[in-house]
Amino acid sequence: MRRMTGNARLTVFGAAGLAALFIVGLAGLASLPATAQSERRLPASQAQIELSFAPVVKQVAPAVVNIYTRRVVQVRQSPLMNDPLFRRFFGNKSPFGMPRQRVLGSLGSGVIVSSEGIVVTNNHVIDKADSIRVVLPDRREFEAEVMFADPRTDLAILRLNTKGESLPFLRLRDSDEVEVGDLVLAIGNPFGIGQTVTSGIISATARTQAGISDYQFFLQTDAAINPGNSGGALVAMDGRLIGINTALFSRSGESNGIGFAIPSNMVNAVLKAALSDGMLVRHWFGARGRVVDVDVAESLGLQRPGGVVIEEIYAGGPADYAGIRPGDVILKVNGREVLDPAGLEFRLATVKDRQNVELTIFGHGAQRLIAVELVELPETPARNITVLDGRHPFQGVTVANLSPRFADELGLDPMSRGVVVTKVDRRSPAGRMRFVRPGDVITLLNGTRVELVAELNSALEVPATDYFYRLRRAGRTIECGIRGQRSFFCR
Repeated sequence: MRRMTGNARLTVFGAAGLAALFIVGLAGLASLPATAQSERRLPASQAQIELSFAPVVKQVAPAVVNIYTRRVVQVRQSPLMNDPLFRRFFGNKSPFGMPRQRVLGSLGSGVIVSSEGIVVTNNHVIDKADSIRVVLPDRREFEAEVMFADPRTDLAILRLNTKGESLPFLRLRDSDEVEVGDLVLAIGNPFGIGQTVTSGIISATARTQAGISDYQFFLQTDAAINPGNSGGALVAMDGRLIGINTALFSRSGESNGIGFAIPSNMVNAVLKAALSDGMLVRHWFGARGRVVDVDVAESLGLQRPGGVVIEEIYAGGPADYAGIRPGDVILKVNGREVLDPAGLEFRLATVKDRQNVELTIFGHGAQRLIAVELVELPETPARNITVLDGRHPFQGVTVANLSPRFADELGLDPMSRGVVVTKVDRRSPAGRMRFVRPGDVITLLNGTRVELVAELNSALEVPATDYFYRLRRAGRTIECGIRGQRSFFCR
């Protein structure tokens, strides 16, 4: 009885008090305007009191699966074998025993999107897995192979060996139709305890600051998402898939009511790539900008912040051909509002018809509509992969011309120009001194601007004792110098 003390006041209040409150509440409800009464009503029947999500769950749950992965790794029996000096004497033959194999397992969730056994999940669920096993809610098990995996979107497409069996599946819904406040269900396998359903609402539809993948655009929900839910389904009340649950915001590792899902429109783009030629087409705009904050909005004459102000145009790119210029502000893509560069990138990546992209632009004090034909990332200039040779410190360094497509493959900014370092021979001066690294983009050498391998070679042919160069590394511009092929400095 002691544990009921906190509720004693409510208990004593009793039936008479509740009846009085009920009468007063009805009287107050009757005095509300008609519009307020129509918006909020008391249940009119027992059937309304017993409303349930069960019919939706029965419809969608059979298509949400558990994913189990296995990965074999080599582990050394002694930490001494991680010491380079120790390995120098003993090689891989440890006096404490040979390396052993260790099997690492992980689990996650997935969604069947085709009766033939096509499954969507997160890339991080199956990354580096040697074997993948998929278990359906009805306890059927299938081996799976990876059809397509894209770390940049954190999505992967699996194919199950169904041996002709037809499987339950979910249809995709246009995620742009989803609104804040819509009811949703999250289904997955949290903590490996088995299929679990949680309910909530859409908390935000264009969350771009989550820091999860390259395409920063997520649906946010307060439906509980926990470890193991990754790759599971976020479904609307019509039973269609609107997102793939991928992450949660938490300091403890458990759900705090802030979960993120990759929108179904991005899922659809990756799914089409997997089922066609296995190539995910990166729609290229050829411009770069930054978010319009309060100060920028005031300086440009905009009524409120929002949009992307263009700062740089790639010569000959789609934006250049369309007549977009630095200082123009992109407000919408195909009528959908854009709030920041991440939102713009997502909208351009998920357009259904890349030849008919309509941008709402603000510039010179007025709005206008511009049609832009997006293209695939171009391979211009050609890569021209070259091993530098000659009597200079860059001898043995492999370089290539940087095109938008090659830059994208290397994880660099497609707007970058210059000569990229792809490999450094460990025995070369650069390998010993480490004054350049793979991924560095050389843009200047001894006062000569460098955009092509041929220009770099020409600059190196000029006899010199010291070399001064400029490069971009991890988003930073660095100026360096080499003195007599013996020492170097960077600032």
